[in-house]
Amino acid sequence: MDNLTVFTEFFLMDIAGSRELQILQGVLFVVIYLGALTGNLVTVTVIMTNTHLHSPMYFFISNVALIDLGSISVVVLKAVVNSMTGNKTISLTECVAQIFLNTLFAGVEIAFLVVMSYDRYVAICHPLHYGLIITPSVCSQAAAGSWASGLVYSGIHTGALFRLPFTKTNVIQQYFCDVPQILRISSPDVQYSEFIFVIVCTYFVLVCAGFIFISYIKIFSTVFKMHSVEARNKAISTCTPQLAILLLFFIAASVTALGPTAEKPSLMNMLTAMFYTMVPPSMNPIIYCLRNREINAGLQRMFNSFSGFSVKIFLTKTKISSIIGK
Repeated sequence: MDNLTVFTEFFLMDIAGSRELQILQGVLFVVIYLGALTGNLVTVTVIMTNTHLHSPMYFFISNVALIDLGSISVVVLKAVVNSMTGNKTISLTECVAQIFLNTLFAGVEIAFLVVMSYDRYVAICHPLHYGLIITPSVCSQAAAGSWASGLVYSGIHTGALFRLPFTKTNVIQQYFCDVPQILRISSPDVQYSEFIFVIVCTYFVLVCAGFIFISYIKIFSTVFKMHSVEARNKAISTCTPQLAILLLFFIAASVTALGPTAEKPSLMNMLTAMFYTMVPPSMNPIIYCLRNREINAGLQRMFNSFSGFSVKIFLTKTKISSIIGK
C-alpha cells in the first residue's frame, strides 16, 4: 500500500502530431462552439422577446436551449484552452466538475423531454383541458423538479465514481473527462458499484423512453384523425422538432453508452466523442428554427425590427452629417 501512487491530475488524449494541428483542432472547436452559442442564445432571445411565444411549450424549449448551451460549454471550453496552449492535462477537481455538470445536464434534459412530450400530448389529445392541466404553476414545478432530479442523479453518480482514489493510471483516452474513460481507470470496487448504478438508471431511462414513445403514438394517432388540414399541419409543426431532438438525444446517448471504450488515442474516437457532445447542442436550435413555424416567424420579426432600427440609425447619422456640412 505504501508504494501506490495516487493521481491528482490526468493526461488527456492528443491525436494532433504537431503544434499546428493542435491549433487547427482548437479553431474547429471554437467555430462549433460559437455556432451552438449563437443558435441557442438566439432561440432563448426570440422566445423571451415575443409575447406570442410566452406559452408552456416555448418555456420548456428555452430551458432545453440553456441546457444545450451548458452541456457544450462544459466540454468545449476546456478543450479549446488545452488545444491553444498545448496543455494535455486536467486536474482532478476539473475532471469532477466536468463529470458532474455533464451528467447534470443529461439528466435534466431527459426530464424535460418527458415533460415536453406530456405537454404536447395534453395540447393535442385534450385541447379543451390544456389550460386547466398545464398551468404556469405546473410549468414551474415541472422545471424545478427536472433540475432537482438532475442534481440528485448527478450528485450520486459523481460521488460514487470518485469515492476512491485513482491508482491504476492517469491517462484518459479522450479530450475530456468521459464517464467510460474514468470507469476504465477506476478501482474494481468503483466499477462494481457503478455497474449496479447504471442498471438502475437504465431502468428509469427506459421507463422515461416508454412514456415518451406512448405519448407520441397517441399524439400522431390523434393528428391523423384531424379533419382540418391547417390544424393537422400546426400540430405536426410543433411536434416534429421535438421528436427530431428526442431522436438525436437518444442516438447520442446510445453512442455514449454502447460504444467501445478506447484503449489508445484515435481520430475515430475523437470524432465519435465530438458527435455526442457537440452535434445535439449545435443542431437543436437549427431544427427549431427550420421546423417550428412560430419560432421561425418570431426570428423573422426580430431580424426585421433590428434591420429597421439599424436603417433608422443610419438615416439619422446621415441627416446630422448633412446638417453639419451645411
